[in-house]
Amino acid sequence: QVQLVEPGGGLVQAGGSLRLSCAASGLTLSSYAMGWLRQAPGKEREFVAGIRWSGGSTTYYADSVKGRFTISGDNAKNAVYLQMNSLIPEDTAVYYCAAGRGPLYGDLWYRTGSYKYWGQGTQVTVSS
Repeated sequence: QVQLVEPGGGLVQAGGSLRLSCAASGLTLSSYAMGWLRQAPGKEREFVAGIRWSGGSTTYYADSVKGRFTISGDNAKNAVYLQMNSLIPEDTAVYYCAAGRGPLYGDLWYRTGSYKYWGQGTQVTVSS
């Protein structure tokens, strides 16, 4: 049974940092394109960051987080991380890690239908 578990959410003040983790069981993360997506109240789920391991690791970011967030992976721990710096209240959302159905690139990162497995989500709240 595939499970993606995301501890690490919480409450942080604007300008602060938070690190999210996504630990996998039942699948090998390095075999998948992995994404972090988020959903704020009343809004659609949106892509945040992605990573794939084909010929080395390649990362991809939404414009709204570029330069502030960093996605990384640890194959030995079968985990993916999202380091979030310079947080702003607009980053408040439930954050999900997800495994892609196949290789992801370009617009495919942004489509929720591109992902096969999802974590349960973790709440991140940024106070002003």
